[in-house]
Amino acid sequence: MSAIRINVVLFGVGNIGSELLSQVIESQRFFLEKRNIDLRFPIITNSTLAFFEEEGVKNKWEADFTKLAFPYKFQDILDYVKEKKLDNLIAVDATASSEIIKNYIPLIQNGFNIVAANKKANTLHIEFYKELRRVLKKHDKSFLYEATVSAGLPIIKTIRDLHFSGEKITKIRGVFSGSLSYIFNRFSNEDEYFSAILKDAEKLGLTEPDSREDLAGNDVARKLLILAREIENEFDFSDVKIVSLLLPNLNENTSKAEYNRNKNLLDKPFRLAKLAQAENNVLRYVAELDIAKKKLEVKPVSVSRDSVIGQLRGADNLVEIYTKNNVTPIVIQGAGAGRQVTARRVLSDILELSEKIKIEETVLELI
Repeated sequence: MSAIRINVVLFGVGNIGSELLSQVIESQRFFLEKRNIDLRFPIITNSTLAFFEEEGVKNKWEADFTKLAFPYKFQDILDYVKEKKLDNLIAVDATASSEIIKNYIPLIQNGFNIVAANKKANTLHIEFYKELRRVLKKHDKSFLYEATVSAGLPIIKTIRDLHFSGEKITKIRGVFSGSLSYIFNRFSNEDEYFSAILKDAEKLGLTEPDSREDLAGNDVARKLLILAREIENEFDFSDVKIVSLLLPNLNENTSKAEYNRNKNLLDKPFRLAKLAQAENNVLRYVAELDIAKKKLEVKPVSVSRDSVIGQLRGADNLVEIYTKNNVTPIVIQGAGAGRQVTARRVLSDILELSEKIKIEETVLELI
């Protein structure tokens, strides 16, 4: 069987998108030889510009994008796909944008499957969440988003598999933010300013583009909400109780420039919080879903340094899944953040969808 061409439209060429392209280019021959899959990127966009490739990836996308990208409208993408008669379509959302979510349903209606690193589609109002899945079912398309929660770990898949195998999940608890894990793991073990560690996390690409999303708890809250909805709880974002790490005079309402200038204001309160810890205790930012109590909460907690969460290192994430039939929780732990890890998980979702498309194409040929 000849290799099947998969046409990927990439929205977002920032940290994750550019790393994804690099990983595909590096492994493209491998995918052809081992999986019979030819991944192409006929359209690549950022927030304002789009590059329409005539002949697919030529291992020089950065130069081409810089020279040939131009302002576009969403309809231009649909028109191009129709004009070129492209099929086997996957739209990849590697942004943190709320605007692009508006295009998910039109994409599905025009033949696209979707892979997302963007959490927002799964954390908007529950009615949109349901409508998106209704449209997916109607058009027999898939939406994969394993990268949205602890990207390097199979958390969403594990929770979904447990739930739909009839296992009653009673509680989900853990550290779901690689950036906050990195920050608090270092802060607990080093004599370093909180703001300095935060800046290091930003430089490493561990935080959201605006790190206030992390410090405010919004990013962790979205991840917790995604997991809650995976086991068919109809919570909304407003149901999550969030304890922010920001300050009254340095928060989401502060201009980004002022926030960047004054991160050192975080140093004193966090130093005091560190000194206030009981002996052998450390700070961690923990998310918890308690099904019986219908409680979703994300907040800083003091835990024993010897506990599973207290022993986390680097940017590791950890989830504890409590079920009715297990005396001890199921624990999944490992790398959960960073552009390479996230891009690799997005690529895994793309390949999973590609295999599904390949099977469908084979069935059609047999018919």
